[in-house]
Amino acid sequence: MSQALVVEDSTPMREMMVEALSRVEGLATVEAADGLDALRKIAKQQFDIILTDINMPILDGLKLVKRLRSDEKYRAVPVIIVTTEAADEDRQRALALGANAYLTKPVKAAEVAALVAQLLVPGAPQDA
Repeated sequence: MSQALVVEDSTPMREMMVEALSRVEGLATVEAADGLDALRKIAKQQFDIILTDINMPILDGLKLVKRLRSDEKYRAVPVIIVTTEAADEDRQRALALGANAYLTKPVKAAEVAALVAQLLVPGAPQDA
């Protein structure tokens, strides 16, 4: 079974993401309230895909992506940014840091589920 980590400080948004991921067959989901919480969970288990917000207290999503990409175990793990930041420069910065995809809120559950399923398939396109 594949493991997903949803990193989001907004409880309602985190719940929506978990619900969206429940549509992906063979995927279990773990939740983290911010980037630091995510790092704690990453230290304890391996994840196959990570979805993160940008704007979070303590450790934001961009810093999380940077830390993940500097870790050999997470260099190739797909990371999806799901954020309210709609500016093209924010998107470009996230992708330059190593994010595989960038979704702007509000997002549809079906869109999130489809992108996650696509990124979990080896050889699938890695940019959305």
